[in-house]
Amino acid sequence: MKRITKNKFFSTALFATLMLAGVSCKEQLDVGNPNQPTTAANVNTETGLIAFAQGGVYVNGFLNGDGWLGNSYFSLPWGYSELMADNVGADASNNQVTTIGVPDYIILDDGTKVTNPAPQVGIIRAYNSRAATGAGNNPLYYQWLNMYALNNVCNETLDLVSTISFSGDKTSRANTIKAWSYWWKGYAYASIGSMYYAGLIADKTGATDGGYVLHDAMITKSNEYFNLAATTLGSITSASDYQAVLGQLIPSFMQVGNGGVPTVDMWKRNINTMLARNILVNKLAPFVNGNPAATISKSSTTAMTAADWTSVLTLATNGIKKGDIVFTERSTASNSPFSPTGGTVAALTSNVNTSSTFKISERFMQSFNAGDQRVVNNFNTKTTYKNNYTFTTRYSMVPNGTGVTGVYVYGSKDIGAHEVFIAGSYEENALMLAEANMRLGNIETGLGFVDAVRTYQGAGVPAVAGTSLTLSKALTELTKERRVSLFSRGLAFYDLRRWGWTYPIASGGGSYGNTVITNAGALINKNVTIDYNFMDYWDVPADETVLNPTTGAAIKNPNF
Repeated sequence: MKRITKNKFFSTALFATLMLAGVSCKEQLDVGNPNQPTTAANVNTETGLIAFAQGGVYVNGFLNGDGWLGNSYFSLPWGYSELMADNVGADASNNQVTTIGVPDYIILDDGTKVTNPAPQVGIIRAYNSRAATGAGNNPLYYQWLNMYALNNVCNETLDLVSTISFSGDKTSRANTIKAWSYWWKGYAYASIGSMYYAGLIADKTGATDGGYVLHDAMITKSNEYFNLAATTLGSITSASDYQAVLGQLIPSFMQVGNGGVPTVDMWKRNINTMLARNILVNKLAPFVNGNPAATISKSSTTAMTAADWTSVLTLATNGIKKGDIVFTERSTASNSPFSPTGGTVAALTSNVNTSSTFKISERFMQSFNAGDQRVVNNFNTKTTYKNNYTFTTRYSMVPNGTGVTGVYVYGSKDIGAHEVFIAGSYEENALMLAEANMRLGNIETGLGFVDAVRTYQGAGVPAVAGTSLTLSKALTELTKERRVSLFSRGLAFYDLRRWGWTYPIASGGGSYGNTVITNAGALINKNVTIDYNFMDYWDVPADETVLNPTTGAAIKNPNF
């Protein structure tokens, strides 16, 4: 086994880990000397372990290392997802955000082909170096950094559980912390396996199990830990001790809105949603140019089968329900896990389009049905941002919305106002039920779930169930709704990838019937063909491969 302590990805910053506990509960910080923290001196009590486990998630997992553009996992890694899904555009030079979402070429309404002189795959590989990372130019670095930091803290937490003397029902309290660690390890492996062509299994503190394994093996490992979390939750016998510990692990300022302390059954439903997601986002379900039978000839993954859709349906049926508590995060006035103005894609998009970091795209806006109140409540066309390629947009996202009662608000820059859905949500689970039902022949049932999500977010559009839609039309409604209702939740790129849209047209992919504004904002094209040709699973970052040149699976995606 190769030790990897020299790799900064896996080194745990204990001081940072303990800082967040002070945000939510001052006494949690009073463990040992905060100026010279060590696990031996600071994590030797139940309170100290809870502080360590809490900060390991919210600081090491979602804050550490993301200060180049925005300041959290939810601003940059999730920003890449929204950029590559063409939900937003950007002109900032930081971290290649202005290049990562530019397609290879577009064909305008009049047949003119406009070609990108620097395609995404070449850009990614040109800047996958440690030097580029140091200069803030390697987009492959950040998600890997966060998720392996998160995973390693969970390993350390599991090592420490057996050394702690717990109060109350000791077994239930220890199992609550174990379930916490297993859940977040499942989350970390899912994030790596869903984004990178290969990864490292790291189930011991500061070490890997050996060589690189393919992304599907990472998803298998994620499923293992999600299921272990569920099994561990099932062994908890004291609800009061469970609630007491989990209520400290989740900071109090995150226990509002859809966030809070889930019951054991609610947490198990959250796990089922994530297990369903692991299947859905890592298989192909091509729906290209309105064709439910489309195929992709060259891909790093395989197509969904009827058995896969049945598994998704079973898991999502037992997944997050409306009203369930889920895992969320918010900003605070000071010592926040992320800033209210720069910590999320939503915050970085909430501004007039000529000033916002991310600009809401025309392709995103065309996914709303006519009369959707979410448009009325969240967007205006007072200014046009002009760009020479595909990013020109008439739309700006209004911070805090325009005040339409009962309608979902997309973003805010105010302290604590924006709710980040870290993992699953009611809307995601309902839309998985919708898509699985449609693909299994239950079109009307599936459309009912699309309507339910639109009602939940206050869209105010006519129902689509009962309108005798074909599978193609039903999937069109599904794809449109997933784009608009799950904005800024870390899923957008995975959706376009599995629908085939980000694959090259030559391989059966591409995106059709798009709105693109050209001629400095003067010409609105409404039937543009886009060839994105984005790498489906990213290469392993050079920061890892240089320091840990182990054998095993390919570290570069051979399909691109």
